[in-house]
Amino acid sequence: MQSGTLFDLPAKIEQLQRLDADMAKPGFWDNPEAAQVTIRELKSAKSIVEPMQDLIARRDDVEVMLELLDAEEDEATHAELDSDLADLARRVNRVETLTLLSGPNDARDCYFNIQAGTGGADACDWAEILLRMYLRYFERTGFAVEQLARRDGEEAGIQSCNLLVKGPYAYGSLSCEMGVHRLVRISPFSAQGKRETSFSSVDVQPDVGDIEIEIDWDKEVREDTYRASGAGGQHVNKTSSAVRLTHLATNAVAQCQNDRSQHKNRSAARKMLMARLYQMEQAKRDAELAKYYGEKGQISWGNSIRSYFLYPEQRVKDSRTGEVTADTQGVLDGDIQRFIDAELQRKALARSG
Repeated sequence: MQSGTLFDLPAKIEQLQRLDADMAKPGFWDNPEAAQVTIRELKSAKSIVEPMQDLIARRDDVEVMLELLDAEEDEATHAELDSDLADLARRVNRVETLTLLSGPNDARDCYFNIQAGTGGADACDWAEILLRMYLRYFERTGFAVEQLARRDGEEAGIQSCNLLVKGPYAYGSLSCEMGVHRLVRISPFSAQGKRETSFSSVDVQPDVGDIEIEIDWDKEVREDTYRASGAGGQHVNKTSSAVRLTHLATNAVAQCQNDRSQHKNRSAARKMLMARLYQMEQAKRDAELAKYYGEKGQISWGNSIRSYFLYPEQRVKDSRTGEVTADTQGVLDGDIQRFIDAELQRKALARSG
């Protein structure tokens, strides 16, 4: 295995050592913003170096076992070797997938939005099921998540939820989930036990930091303040601290109710809105991304990327890649890496073709 051909591992190790040395210097935290940039670079480098080093170490272990296998024909050794080879193959596939995350924003944190479609309680319930699925996936992958805003459904579930997801290659991975997700099941809200089809959308924008987009906040953006709903103690129901910003020209919306301070919520909402407008500008130059957007910058309901069938058969199928599994419960418990990997590979093939 030529590790240097994947990530230029020696250069990444050198970068990691340099960043560690920078963090050890006196006064590193005197400039918190610069320190956070260094920490993000460190995490990004570690996300590449550590899996590669682990892969090399496991490869060496397998080579030793192969030598033992030549010397003694032992069934227990055979079984252990088969298990280690299967584990090694999975790790190789994961590392190879990381090489596909090479876009300009792939390594960044991201804003992650779930929006219920039409369909009343069924759609809102489906949106909350998706939220639970992604929260479990974030836990599996070690991503940190912060809830910025949430609107509960009138009968059940959620109408929408905005999250900030932090971790190495968060945007690159989660951008593969952007689009419409379709659920087919027996409705728990139907007295007749009818089969219902529900839709919810996922939208993802990279956290690009302090980007330069000229906006006249007084003339081009409408600001609405309101009382936050949902969990959060008595305070959120007494003051209008939540902020919703609407960019009038594009109808792009960003909202935040996470903090008790209206000022802090406004600042966070502005950053989200800037990220959304930035992505919309990028979408104009990216046909693969732009097809998910309508004229107002919203995900169009006609582009279902994945279907989750809970009745009559049990399966989850991705319409872009053809990836399919009968393990619906595993998927809804956050086991979605196979779909992300397949979509990254599809995109890579499309670019090379």
